[in-house]
Amino acid sequence: MPTISYGFLDEQMTQDDKVFFKTLGKCVSELRKELGWTQAQLAEHLGISQQLIAAYEAGSRKIPASMLPTLAKLFAVPLEQLIGIAALPPKRGPASTLQMQMEQIHSMPKSKQKFITEMLDALIKQQQSA
Repeated sequence: MPTISYGFLDEQMTQDDKVFFKTLGKCVSELRKELGWTQAQLAEHLGISQQLIAAYEAGSRKIPASMLPTLAKLFAVPLEQLIGIAALPPKRGPASTLQMQMEQIHSMPKSKQKFITEMLDALIKQQQSA
């Protein structure tokens, strides 16, 4: 029985596929870097090779659809964000103060995010024990 290699399937990408998978790969790369992970670390989490992660990020290989929910969960982002679908429009009215603060914290360097998280954890523990 003849087998079809994944390389052959990847070569059969349409132009739209190529654009989509390049964009998806760039998003995966950016999200991976935001976590401070190497390609090897992401590969370990997914149980695949670092070379395959490099090919996914370059857009030269198709990321399997079955892997997308896993990636979204690892990166803690909505699946829509991962695949480049615009988020739903925000609710009407101004954003809450907490929501605006969360957005500002999200744009800070990871070291400052960690500091804020540690402060919040301490305050929450203090409140729970009171």
